[in-house]
Amino acid sequence: MKWHRVFAACQLDPPAGFSSVAIMSEDKVKGPASYFPSIEAKYGRPIAEWKAMLRSRPPAKHMEYVAWLKQEHGMGHGHANALVAHTLDEDKG
Repeated sequence: MKWHRVFAACQLDPPAGFSSVAIMSEDKVKGPASYFPSIEAKYGRPIAEWKAMLRSRPPAKHMEYVAWLKQEHGMGHGHANALVAHTLDEDKG
């Protein structure tokens, strides 16, 4: 997003020197972890707890873990998939 879009959305004029400067952060979370704040907010458990639950399950395929999260915990497909993908990726080492 560009500064001018931010100021336009707020119906403000940008300050001098800030006409079209990008405001992208280099620290922006990408990939499956980008879902974590909404997973915690929607399902009321910290990510560490979800990962611990997944790791305590018997070994299974990715989509079997996803199905379990959906069926047993009412998690949406995208959230379940992101959580499983990130957990399995961490466990690969």
